[in-house]
Parts: sequence; C-alpha cells; structure tokens
Amino acid sequence: MKRLFAVAVLAVAFSASLPAQGTDETAASFHDEPKAELAVELIKKYEGLHDRSDYPYYGYGHCKLPGEELSYDMTEAEAEELLRKDLAERYKLFRKYKKDALLLTVLSYNVGHGTLLGYGKRPKSRLVKKLEAGDRNIYMEYISYCHYKGRKIRSIERRRKMEFLLLYEK
Repeated sequence: MKRLFAVAVLAVAFSASLPAQGTDETAASFHDEPKAELAVELIKKYEGLHDRSDYPYYGYGHCKLPGEELSYDMTEAEAEELLRKDLAERYKLFRKYKKDALLLTVLSYNVGHGTLLGYGKRPKSRLVKKLEAGDRNIYMEYISYCHYKGRKIRSIERRRKMEFLLLYEK
C-alpha cells in the first residue's frame, strides 16, 4: 500500500506541467499552482480524516474557527473542498515567496502561518528569514518543523522530508 502511494505520488509529481526552467513566476492562485493536486494529496495522506476525538479539527485538519458550523459527518468530498479552501487562503499569504509559496503553504497548514511569518512579539522563522535574504538552501530549516511538545517525532520528520522532496523546486 505504501509503495503504491509512493509510486502514485511520484507519477503525479513528474507528470504535472511545470513552468519553464529559470522562471521566477508564481501562480496567481493556489488552484493555478502546477503541484497543487500533489499538495492536497500529501496533506490528505498525512492528516487523515479527523473524527470527534480530534476536536477542534475537522475534515483533513481544518481548525474550527469561531462562528463556523461544521460537522464530523462531512463527506470526504466536503472535507477535501474545505482543505482546498484553506490552502487557497494560506497561499495568498505566501505568494510573494514565488517558487517556495506552495512549500510554505503546506507547512503553514500544519504549523500555522504565524509560526512562519511571526506575529506579536514572535519573530519571523529562520526559514522565512533565509528565503527573504535570497538563500534557498532551506532543507534543514524545513525539516526542523518535526517536533511536538518539544520532542522530535520521526513520523513528522518523514512527512517533512516527503513534502520537501515533492514540492521544492530548484
């Protein structure tokens, strides 16, 4: 099963239409991003469909916002639609990072956009600072987002490595 998923993911990754080499163009929206489908499938695989025990998370990891009416009885299609909506909103925050916008969008879905961009007294992350300085050698910073309650979690580290492998554009 894992092998089949890996083959399917790689097939999608290499068959997706990619922008011409050497361009710094970024998609106008998440839906225009060549690897958007791959990002959605990665999140669906690693998040799974949440149930009542995962409150306040619904669908594929959507955190319920004040005033939202959501149900754990939503279909997979409804959960995927909610995921796509969330990713589209987050993509707008990271569009200025061009080639790295999708990678940052996917990471922020799991760790929060404030963790990366900073908020209040919290500074910007090292990852974002490096990108803003023009340094795209971000592998170590990216996979460092694999801790939970101060402990390194190997399954999250594997997730970060897979995201980086499939979504990072040279």
